[in-house]
Amino acid sequence: MKVLLDIPDNKAASLIEVLRSISYVKAKPLTDAKALLMEEIKEAVEEMKLIKAGKKKARNAEDFLNEL
Repeated sequence: MKVLLDIPDNKAASLIEVLRSISYVKAKPLTDAKALLMEEIKEAVEEMKLIKAGKKKARNAEDFLNEL
């Protein structure tokens, strides 16, 4: 199982130290950029689920490309 935690910077070092002291736990910090990317991907997947369920309307691909 993987768990993503949001910890204040001033508390993170001590928690990482505790987690690393447990033999069956592998802990490594994410960069801010990777954490942001993961959050954006999660939001995109949730949006796709809403579109497939008919709860949200999809955009026209041509309109999307024109925005770029």
